[in-house]
Amino acid sequence: MAKSITSSKSKKAASAKKLQQAAILFPTDLGQKASKDISGAMNSVLADVFALYLKTKNFHWHVSGPHFRDYHLMLDDHGDELFAMTDPIAERVRKLGGTTLRSIGHISKLQSISDNDADFVEPSDMIAELCQDNIKLTTRMRVAHDICDKYNDSATASLIEEWIDQTEKRAWFLFETSRKLDSSGH
Repeated sequence: MAKSITSSKSKKAASAKKLQQAAILFPTDLGQKASKDISGAMNSVLADVFALYLKTKNFHWHVSGPHFRDYHLMLDDHGDELFAMTDPIAERVRKLGGTTLRSIGHISKLQSISDNDADFVEPSDMIAELCQDNIKLTTRMRVAHDICDKYNDSATASLIEEWIDQTEKRAWFLFETSRKLDSSGH
């Protein structure tokens, strides 16, 4: 009997040790599948945020024309908003037990926002392209939000909700900036 009690205690201790090790390797109660799926979705969002950030800064640096000051300042603000998203996204992935982006090459494999390497882009085309890219980013974040909902990850979902609002605001500003006056001057 003493042998079976010792054996039972050893099994419990081994089980507790495995659970503790799993907790260290996997710091969330959502599970490995959730971590993998949410991390994958958020890394795709992060790749698009970086791609859009760089495109926004590219256009900020290269905008010209009669609306230079307004566009230059607006795009600088938009770039700041995008860059501010990057660390919280990456840290959320890490909190879920995942790994995140490691290089420009990794970003290029995951991004759905296309680069614009043209030597010259008309300011109106810059604004229109960024508007569409922000809408595309919103779509990608909604997909990630759906994945969070599937696994009841309210923390990531609530962050995404804030970022969707910010991204929709950028798209709205870009859209309104691109509108042409009608013949009455309005």
